[in-house]
Amino acid sequence: MEPMSFRLAAYAVCIEDGRVLLARYVSPAGQTNWTLPGGRVERGEDPFDAVVREFAEETGCECIVEQLLGVDSRVIPAGEKRAPGPGPHQNVGIFYAVRISGGALCPQRGGDIVELAWTPLAEVAGLRRSSLVEVALALAVQRPATGHVEAAPVGGLVVH
Repeated sequence: MEPMSFRLAAYAVCIEDGRVLLARYVSPAGQTNWTLPGGRVERGEDPFDAVVREFAEETGCECIVEQLLGVDSRVIPAGEKRAPGPGPHQNVGIFYAVRISGGALCPQRGGDIVELAWTPLAEVAGLRRSSLVEVALALAVQRPATGHVEAAPVGGLVVH
């Protein structure tokens, strides 16, 4: 079996008045796409605490976690991944419904999030976006008892 990199991440799904809060990510190579506020769970950190921390770091706002929406696990083939190292990459994402409780929206200085936008749900399909956005919106709308939805197909405007 070839080596596989692994990442555990927590993501904030903030929906208000038919709009979702998205963050525009810029990769080191200069590629951009819209994603969710959130990121890596540090060693020894609870994913619940990680989503609150990541949300604050990336948006400038405090949040209250309202509900665990679900978990997504995907394996990204070696040729399609951004993670370093040989072989495929597994990303396990934990999605939480959150609401803003304070602060002012402002992207993280010097970070890879360069813009934040309240995006009408109907307009998300026209954006170049991470497949995480698709999974998050499916979880937020369907609220499956299992906490699991089908993986979002990658292609067109939907990227890893």
